[in-house]
Amino acid sequence: MKVKKGAVISVIIVLLLIGGGFYYSLQLRNRARTDLARQIVSDGGGRWARPDSVEELRRSIATYERRIQRYVQTAARRANYWKLLGLHLQQRGLHEDALQAFQRAIDLLPEDAIVHHHTGVSAAIRAKSFHIFPGREAPERVQHFELAEQAFLRAIDLDDRYTRPRYSLGVLYVFDLNRPEDAIEHLQRVLEVSRGDLEAMFVLARAFYMTDNFRSALELFDRIIATSQDERTRASAQNNREAVLRRIHG
Repeated sequence: MKVKKGAVISVIIVLLLIGGGFYYSLQLRNRARTDLARQIVSDGGGRWARPDSVEELRRSIATYERRIQRYVQTAARRANYWKLLGLHLQQRGLHEDALQAFQRAIDLLPEDAIVHHHTGVSAAIRAKSFHIFPGREAPERVQHFELAEQAFLRAIDLDDRYTRPRYSLGVLYVFDLNRPEDAIEHLQRVLEVSRGDLEAMFVLARAFYMTDNFRSALELFDRIIATSQDERTRASAQNNREAVLRRIHG
């Protein structure tokens, strides 16, 4: 059976492309190993400064690369397990247990903004369960509110456009810590990213009201009334608007 010359050439081209792709992938992997080795040498200072140290490290990385990758994948799976467990516990109202699960997830994956945000949510809810009775203090309440604030701020630091921790922080400042002036910037940022967030508008309007910025509060309530399709939401905004007017006119 005759084989067409064009078909043979096509097969050769495919094989060359595959071989070239494999060679390019190998070069990238070797370069990554070398870069990592150089970083280790640089971070190690004089203790690693030997002429052959980079090459030795590169060979060591190649030798243990599969083992390292398996460990990384295992650690990532463990972090995801604790994250999912924390979310399930949080949904069921088991916030102290959720906090412990989130802490385990953060230990393994400390730069997950979502875990930090949900840590703050559970900490804030848990704080409210510690009541301050007459003549007694509730240090756990203070500690949990501090944890909530730190967790929200860390989530924002990790992902500046992640609006939920900004909203949650605004709620914390307005309704729990009596610091409405600190809430305003975060809630305004939420509305810059998500202009139609009615919940953020309500909380921001409350922050303006608490800081005697009545005009801005009225503008927000007017905006809610003009844009919301829900009758209850509009009625709530209208009631709040009237309360602001009563405060202005005495």
